[in-house]
Amino acid sequence: MCLKYIFNTRFYNFSRILLNLHTCVFNLVSNAVFCNFALECLKRIIKIMNARIALVFGSTGLVGNLLLEELIRSEIYSGVIIFVRRASNISNSKAEEIVMDFSIPEKYSGLIKGNDIYICLGSTIKKAGSVANFEKIDRDMPVKLASIAKANGVEKIAVISSVGANRLSGNYYLRVKGEMEQGLLDLNFSQCVIARPSMLLGERNEKRFGESVGKFFMKIINPFISGKFKKYKGINGQDVARAMIAAMQESSFKTIYESDELQKLSDKYQTKNL
Repeated sequence: MCLKYIFNTRFYNFSRILLNLHTCVFNLVSNAVFCNFALECLKRIIKIMNARIALVFGSTGLVGNLLLEELIRSEIYSGVIIFVRRASNISNSKAEEIVMDFSIPEKYSGLIKGNDIYICLGSTIKKAGSVANFEKIDRDMPVKLASIAKANGVEKIAVISSVGANRLSGNYYLRVKGEMEQGLLDLNFSQCVIARPSMLLGERNEKRFGESVGKFFMKIINPFISGKFKKYKGINGQDVARAMIAAMQESSFKTIYESDELQKLSDKYQTKNL
């Protein structure tokens, strides 16, 4: 009887120990799961609190359209406001569309408010109809819109320019782009991202014969462009769009991004899945 009592007592104590151990492990696991859940909730709350409003001009062009898609997908922005000449009837809860007359942007100054502004405006002399109109679209309009945004407290700006842009260039097109860049730099945004892509690869809504021929040959020679010429490599419009968003999140004071640097930023953007 004594041995049986001792055995039963020890078995009972051992069972309690196992039960207590199981309870401890369960509590530890439960606490770990709860902590992870709480941490994820906290991360989401911080993202929501830090979410920004993006303003987009030129969302119907090759890069602008792709940029809009990326901004809507991105968790960086809680809202995207696009300014267009004609209604596109976009249907997305995150996007707001404002139809405006670009010849009188001052009329809409009260609506150009947010955190970051993206400008993807650009044309050709043929499409613009005259040299004067081309200069208004490619040089004057971006600077005017940026000036209004800056006055409204917009902090950052990203714009598409062109490889080789230089306000002192003997090439008319590159000089206009360079003058546009300087106009934006003079506004002293807290961050100014100037994207200088080489030939844009991808399908436009409009057909440009000369550009189509250039794309054909660029795809052939692209793999062989390296060294100091790598900034002339063609780049897909989607990569430029992703790079512009990624550059706006950089903490460096870098301003000008050439085509090869845009490609690297785009790759980084996809890896981080911003």
